[in-house]
Amino acid sequence: MEFMSFWTVDRVLEFAGLVTGLACVWLLIRQHIATWPLGIVYVFLSLYIFWGAKLYADFALHLGFLALNSYGWWVWSQGQGEDDSTLPVTRAPRRELLAVLALGVLGTVVFGTLFARTTDAALPYWDNATTAFSLGAMWLSARKRLENWVLWLAVDVVAAGIYAVKGLPFYALLYTIYLGLAVLGFQQWRRSLEASA
Repeated sequence: MEFMSFWTVDRVLEFAGLVTGLACVWLLIRQHIATWPLGIVYVFLSLYIFWGAKLYADFALHLGFLALNSYGWWVWSQGQGEDDSTLPVTRAPRRELLAVLALGVLGTVVFGTLFARTTDAALPYWDNATTAFSLGAMWLSARKRLENWVLWLAVDVVAAGIYAVKGLPFYALLYTIYLGLAVLGFQQWRRSLEASA
């Protein structure tokens, strides 16, 4: 009976989020364009889960992910490689990295403070840090920048802790697995970058 009481609608949707989230990252590592439409499915599952957990910054993050998944899908479908068929892996220019990091810090401070003062949000600063830096990592992913994996690694460490604290075991597991996938993604994309150099 205890087993059945664990599998509420919320847990089933959270588990579906785990499966689609893993599939998205695996496809991203493989540089397969299907990562983007599957990412949109993952976003809708996550919107439901995060609203129920009062993780409003994560909810807002996934609205941003909806836009960035659409953008990534469009950019990757345009090619822009030498033969116009494949967007190559590149390194982010220093200016782009500094902008991503600065916006991440600014977003954490501004929205963490706003959420702490005006909502009943759980862990407002930590939640907003993962939100702000995830949007930066997603931008870098959509542009096929190698450095996206380093930023994802940092986000995954914090997010796994947040979800464990909030009692979201499947999302805590998902982000723990993401840690290993971020390392794998970095290695795969670095090989791709070196092969094209």
